[in-house]
Parts: sequence; C-alpha cells; structure tokens
Amino acid sequence: MIVCENVVKKFGGFPALDNISLSIEKGSIYGLVGSNGAGKSTLMRCIAGIYCPDSGKLEVGGEKVYENPSVKQKILMVADEPWFVQQADMRLMKQFYKRFYPDFSDEIYEELIHAFALPERKRISNFSKGMKRQAAFLFGMACRPDWIMLDECFDGLDPVKRQIVKKVVCDAVADRQMTAVISSHNLKEMDELCDTVGLLHKGRLLYSRDLDSLKGEVHKIEVVFEETVDKDKLAHVLPVLAMEVKGRFFTLIARGTMEEVEEKLSCFKPLAVEAIPLTLEEVFLYEMKVQGYDAEVLFADGTEEK
Repeated sequence: MIVCENVVKKFGGFPALDNISLSIEKGSIYGLVGSNGAGKSTLMRCIAGIYCPDSGKLEVGGEKVYENPSVKQKILMVADEPWFVQQADMRLMKQFYKRFYPDFSDEIYEELIHAFALPERKRISNFSKGMKRQAAFLFGMACRPDWIMLDECFDGLDPVKRQIVKKVVCDAVADRQMTAVISSHNLKEMDELCDTVGLLHKGRLLYSRDLDSLKGEVHKIEVVFEETVDKDKLAHVLPVLAMEVKGRFFTLIARGTMEEVEEKLSCFKPLAVEAIPLTLEEVFLYEMKVQGYDAEVLFADGTEEK
C-alpha cells in the first residue's frame, strides 16, 4: 500500500504539495487528474523516492522510500519527459536498467519491442516523441516493479499503442498485483482504466474516490412530467447539481442512488424517467461546481511545478 499523510513539498517557498493525505491499495490503478501545475508530477516523484517530502509521512509497502535502495528497486517512474543515456540505443538501455532492477524481464522486453515496432540499433535520441514514450514505458514494465508511476503515459500515442499500454498495465495488475499510479489529462482514458481517482488543484487533494461508488452517487436523468412542475420545488426535494428545462421535459444531474432519485421524482408523477450514463469528466465537473470550484480553471492548461 502507498500511504501519504499530510505530505508537504515546497520549492522556493511555493507549496507544490500542500498537506496531501491519501492511500492507494496494492494491486490497484490510481488515477491523478488536475490542471498543469496541480502537483501531480511532484506527488509521483515523492512516491518514487526522487523527491523527499519536507514534512508528513510517505510510505510504500510500509517503508520510507527516499534514500532506501531496497524499496526503490521495486518502484519505477516513467516521467513525462523520459531520460535516456546519451547516445544510447535500446540494447544499451536494457543493460543499464538490468543493473538497477534485478527482476528485469527479457521476455517482456522482447514482447514490447515487437509490439511497439521500436528499432533496437537506432539511437533513442533520434526517436520521435511518441517512440521515446513507448521506449520508456517498455523499460518500465520490463523492470517488473511492484509500484509504477506513469506520468502522462498516453500523450503522443496513437490509438493502437494506447490499447497496448492499457492491456500491459492491466495484465501486470491482474497477474502479479502491481500497483499503478497514472496521471493524465485524458479523462476518457482514466475512466476506462482506473479503480480510484484523485483530483489535485494547486497542490491540494480535492477528491479521492473509488470510481464505481463515485459514479453510483451522481446520475444524469431525462424526465417527462404529466403536468408542469415548478423547478424550484423539484430542486428542494431532489439534490440537483444541474437542471435544464424545456416545458415538461427536464434533464437533471442529481446526487443519490438511482432508487432514491426515482422515489423522490415519483411524487411529481413523471410519465417517463431515463438514466443516461455520465462520463468521469462530467462527474468531476458537476461535483467540483457544487464544492465551489471553477471547472474551467481546474482543467485549464498551465505550467506544472516540477
């Protein structure tokens, strides 16, 4: 398990992480979302032992990570901007990783180098951005870590390569209980892949929830009523996050189980009630609006604090 309790990390007095507390279960896929500058990369670097928190508790598998080689052999971070030895090709980098990760798998290396169609003898510095990301992911998975940090791992990959990445991660989680922490601006990818999602904003954790329970508590419903309904009265009875009205046709975003929503709607004599699946992005946008945060700011581009 990964445990963070009141973790603080500052750069020049700026709090990149401000009292972060969360736990990530072993064998799960945890998604970190938020705007650039939210602190996602900083948190992942702290978990990987690259940065040392200024205060708070951070343990992976019950042990501190920073300057702990025995634990760091089981953790690997695939950074947003991958680093490779200068002038290295894939063969040289394979030997480099083998020196630090004793569980390195030649079988996984061979499988992925063919899946990604990466040239072994070409200098990695001459690879495209997408190829460099594929190479970094390949080495990360071939090292067979117990915990892997994947920072924007889908950026620059075509749909086929994205599916390969998702399958390889899911297989490792299922087969050997690997834990993956993934950051991405693509909430569709996170929706398909993650068990739990945390939302960071300006160094603070606003939200950390199991994805299934999160979606089970917010619903998008289309309702047609027999008679004209006062929308203020409806909002008083039902915990509505958003409402669109066209005559007797209502589109509602409401909190609660579907059974609770239907029960509270019944007193208004609806002719038809239909639930429409919500995306992860919609859930976050509506929940954050209720909590007083501007969703456009939360997911706007900026500059990440490294």
